[in-house]
Amino acid sequence: MVKLIFYQMKMIRCIIFLGLYFFACGSIASAQQKWINVDSAFQPLPANFHVYKCTDSLNGKPFIAYYAEAKLKDKHLNFTADTVKDRRITPLKFYERDKQPLLVVNCAFFSYETNRSLNVVIKDNKMLAFNTHTIPMKGKDTFRYKHPLGSAIGISKKRKADVAWLYADSTMKGPVAFERKPELITDSFTRISKYSFVPELFHLPKLEKRRGINAKWKMQTAVGGGPVLLQNGEIKITNNEELKFTGKAIEDKHPRTCMGYTSDGRLIVMVIQGRFPGIAEGATLTQEAQLLKDLGCVEALNLDGGGSSCMIVNGKETIKPSEKGEERPVPAVFIIK
Repeated sequence: MVKLIFYQMKMIRCIIFLGLYFFACGSIASAQQKWINVDSAFQPLPANFHVYKCTDSLNGKPFIAYYAEAKLKDKHLNFTADTVKDRRITPLKFYERDKQPLLVVNCAFFSYETNRSLNVVIKDNKMLAFNTHTIPMKGKDTFRYKHPLGSAIGISKKRKADVAWLYADSTMKGPVAFERKPELITDSFTRISKYSFVPELFHLPKLEKRRGINAKWKMQTAVGGGPVLLQNGEIKITNNEELKFTGKAIEDKHPRTCMGYTSDGRLIVMVIQGRFPGIAEGATLTQEAQLLKDLGCVEALNLDGGGSSCMIVNGKETIKPSEKGEERPVPAVFIIK
């Protein structure tokens, strides 16, 4: 009798545990955003390109976002970029300049003083813009400098996507890519070279592979931003390494632009509307990373957001830009034709 009661109690505990487990799983699943196909609003579209919209609340807050999905292996789709020198134009002007492509989206951060991109832009295997690798420190460290790597997403000639951290300045024909872990150097020098990050490139270039470093990151197209949001399918935001945002800004809500790719070869380009209280309040970097992970991205990165966030599909805007509803001029865009 005692044994029977013992086994009954054990059985009850197992049932309760399983019930709680499946309840938790159900709660996690229901937490994922519901995306609705809105291809009909942007026709005509090719077979391997789709547009989705979400108006679900995000953690109880009003939320509006769109993402475009394109099959990388579809040779009817051309993935490219465009940039203008020492000036900025709106994404709609880029749409007109590039003969009305399928998709135009903002990408790199930029300087208001020079109107130049602060991140890599590669078009037709040529670097048209470069990373900024020197940031002056303040206070007691006024004469010291931090040297971060910048992240980018690239698409090769074989139509494979990759996210990496790059050293890329105007003296180089192509970037050096760090596939595993970005480095951050602090010293008293205003300038730095690729050999500061990878000294073995000078003496023992074959050792680079042991550290996940690719001195020949040959991408047909690439656009930079940062920070990286996903690595190996898991959320790992390298904001501290890339020095994109300061303090607790990683959890601030803003309009966002981001890109990632899935293991089955789909490119995801997402824009999130924000700074519209009670209508669309944006997302944090952590929330943005989770959205991309839920869509199956294995690697992804944040791009310039805020008032710059804008995606045009077949000449039509998706989200409403946060600067009085008007598009902000930018120096570079990512394009799908």
